[in-house]
Amino acid sequence: MVDILITEDNKEIKKLMSDFLSAEGYSVHAVETGEEALEYFFNNEIRLVLLDIMLPKLDGFEVCRKIREENDTPVIIVSAKSHKEDKLNGLILGADDYIEKPYDIDLLTAKIKGIFKRRYKADIIRDDNIIIDEQKRTVCVNDAELTMTAKEYELLLLFIKNKGKTLQKDWIFNKIWGFDSFSEPQTLTVHIQWLRQKIEKNPKKPEKLITVWGVGYRYE
Repeated sequence: MVDILITEDNKEIKKLMSDFLSAEGYSVHAVETGEEALEYFFNNEIRLVLLDIMLPKLDGFEVCRKIREENDTPVIIVSAKSHKEDKLNGLILGADDYIEKPYDIDLLTAKIKGIFKRRYKADIIRDDNIIIDEQKRTVCVNDAELTMTAKEYELLLLFIKNKGKTLQKDWIFNKIWGFDSFSEPQTLTVHIQWLRQKIEKNPKKPEKLITVWGVGYRYE
């Protein structure tokens, strides 16, 4: 699923947006303050941000600015502020679009889909005989689509995006399962075994997913 972050302090609007976008097949995460938005954004793989302007403590303009300082993840401002200056400020700060409240939910969804088509149309990762489509969350090996659990997919994607790097076990565990400490080592070990069964020619003698003894794993 594609992850969308909603930042909206109005609980009714937040629920409406969350329910509708979830029904459209998106994975939706919703927060109410600018500070929460930045914390969640920088600790998760978010593909698009829906951002209100009038937020407690840290306003949406500042959130947009801080996001743009780090990356180009699409941001759509959804705000009741309708002055020309507000729209210009949001777009100058790097927002991809500015939608006034009240808005048509179908129009908002169409704009989201349009951004994904333009921005992520090339999100295909190829590595030797492995092809990953990040939008569809599919994996093909030798042109055959694999059946994978969500964690297997996330684990493979993490390794391929860090190809050639030795990744520590506790770091991998935190990235995939979200725990601060490596408290269940067998969980990772089992998932590595399952992944090798699906991508290696000979899982007992892996050539791609290598164990670095005492440290973690490296994808070659």
